[in-house]
Amino acid sequence: MLESLSPRGAVAVGLLALVPTVIFGLTRSGLGGLIATVNVVLISAALYVTMTPIEGHRTATDGMGA
Repeated sequence: MLESLSPRGAVAVGLLALVPTVIFGLTRSGLGGLIATVNVVLISAALYVTMTPIEGHRTATDGMGA
């Protein structure tokens, strides 16, 4: 199920976490909310980079595997 998740889908799900961090920042701690929001953005960017296909990468299913 999660293997079929596209990088854009993973980032979209990750960015949904911005909602509670912004609410936390507005209601409890402004600085804590800002730090949590930056963390969510960094994690979402890392997910996008990690899940993006590598150009020229060979897999076992393309007939060129070892």
